[in-house]
Amino acid sequence: MDAPRGIGTFTVWDYVVFAAVLLVSAAIGIYYALAGDGRGTSKDFLMGGRRMHAVPVALSLTASFMSAVTVLGTPAEVYRFGMVYSLFGLTYLLVVLITAEVFLPVFYKLGITSTYEYLELRFNKYVRLCGTIFYIIQTILYTGIVIYAPALALNQVTGFHLWGAVVSTGVVCTFYCTLGGLKAVIWTDVFQIGIMLAGFVSVIIKAVLIQGGISTILNDAYNGGRLNFWNFDPNPLQRHTFWTIVIGGTFTWTGIYGINQSQVQRFISCKSRAQGKLSLYINLVGLWTILVCALFSGLALYSRYHDCDPWTAKKVSAPDQLMPYLVLDILQDYPGLPGLFVACAYSGTLSTVSSSINALAAVTLEDLVKPHFKSLSERSLSWISQGLSVLFGVLCIGMAALASLMGALLQAALSIFGMVGGPLLGLFTLGILVPFANSTGALTGVLAGFVISFWVGIGAQIYPLLPERSMPLSLETYGCNTTHNGTDWMSTTEVPFSTSAFQGHSAERTPLMDNWYSISYLYFSTIGTLVTLFVGMLISLPTGGRKQNIDHRFLLTKEDVLSNFDIFKKKKHVLSYKSHPIEDGGTDNPAFNHIELNFTDQSGKIDGTRL
Repeated sequence: MDAPRGIGTFTVWDYVVFAAVLLVSAAIGIYYALAGDGRGTSKDFLMGGRRMHAVPVALSLTASFMSAVTVLGTPAEVYRFGMVYSLFGLTYLLVVLITAEVFLPVFYKLGITSTYEYLELRFNKYVRLCGTIFYIIQTILYTGIVIYAPALALNQVTGFHLWGAVVSTGVVCTFYCTLGGLKAVIWTDVFQIGIMLAGFVSVIIKAVLIQGGISTILNDAYNGGRLNFWNFDPNPLQRHTFWTIVIGGTFTWTGIYGINQSQVQRFISCKSRAQGKLSLYINLVGLWTILVCALFSGLALYSRYHDCDPWTAKKVSAPDQLMPYLVLDILQDYPGLPGLFVACAYSGTLSTVSSSINALAAVTLEDLVKPHFKSLSERSLSWISQGLSVLFGVLCIGMAALASLMGALLQAALSIFGMVGGPLLGLFTLGILVPFANSTGALTGVLAGFVISFWVGIGAQIYPLLPERSMPLSLETYGCNTTHNGTDWMSTTEVPFSTSAFQGHSAERTPLMDNWYSISYLYFSTIGTLVTLFVGMLISLPTGGRKQNIDHRFLLTKEDVLSNFDIFKKKKHVLSYKSHPIEDGGTDNPAFNHIELNFTDQSGKIDGTRL
């Protein structure tokens, strides 16, 4: 293979395409700010007035879920570890099923803006506060990684200015979130998912043409051991196996999908519960499409560099830079296309960051501002929610600076979601599925869950996995013009995959490091969830959990499950047993707005139901 020709050149056209994507995103925010005549309420700003249709919400769910971490991290993951990552397709199916059938019915019938409102209705305000604070910390941390990571990868390969990229991303997101609210976020997501697909497709088509067909790419992958779909090793210490991905991955992603404010806020903004469920199932197709594109890009990456690995040959300094490197290698004769790919990576970032900012504003307003300032008018609440969008935008840009210490993208992002999302998932599951759980049990359980999952998560960052646990596949450099010993470099290059600040401890490893801290990062969430559930139930029983009288709207009931089959029943039968819950739980969205905008009424209602 010839030496890299002109890698790192980003032409004027590339900058034009990239700038156009940012401008269109900003323009959508301006449009919704000007078009929204009735957008006077904070409810409209944060919830899109609960009039959204299933398809844009589904695309928005997919876009905010698929950040630049997916665009850059997944192909590099396949390149280094093979196709075992494709099992996440099964994980997504399980996650969407659990979210649509367990969490959505309860959140929707209560008509809440912040998922953490549920915690106060079901337990008490201290549990709600605890959930809110952890969510805010988790989201700011994660958003920092999402802004910084693509900026770094693209900067080192394309020469795109690092902090210019970080700040422009943060500013554009904050701008259209602050102006247009949730509607702007959802419609920019729809635009950005189109850009993401266009970027992936252009890379895949060109790679197939250059490599001489799909069969060549698959043959190279097969010969390099990359088609390792099935690994049924039950050992929880192996980084990716069938079990860690399907069990651990389901817990991790349910924490993101089922209870994460950014996602719940979207499917609750649909006009009816059926539309909300539909949006989740349509979004599953979107998730699979993006996953297939990312996986195939990884195989194309391997096929192109199977005899000359740019990472081992020190042409790039981290695996996350492989994808931009490939783009500049194969698309350099097409002005504008490398720019389209950069826009694709950034679209992932923009959609995730904007949904985080909007969700943070919603949670802070509902959970920290409204309970303490009950006399505020709708107009001032609307201004406050816009001010909060600006504040969180600035905080997330600041967090991006710290993200440079976190190591590899995909794993760092999922580790944060696992460590914080696991205990929160346990807390909501306790509320929805365990009728005898009480506030004492919930609070003790969630704190125990946080302690355990942070212990294992931070331990794993300080004492990284041994290479035989993470099972990287071999990378060759015999086809390069420069000669480096490949195996030597592999052993030293495991370092960038974890925080390198604490590498001094690798001299002698204790059993604690080799077992507890070496557990697959996907299990962080599973551990957090199970500890929270177990401790919560254990404490609730002796502290009077069985004696409390719980309103059934706070639990998943038989009616919620059977409601899926309503369409097959005769009309009068549906009316006879569903008439009361519909009125009370409120599937009629205008009723929610009416109740929730009347603050004295709402607070009275909460007190009433809790008593």
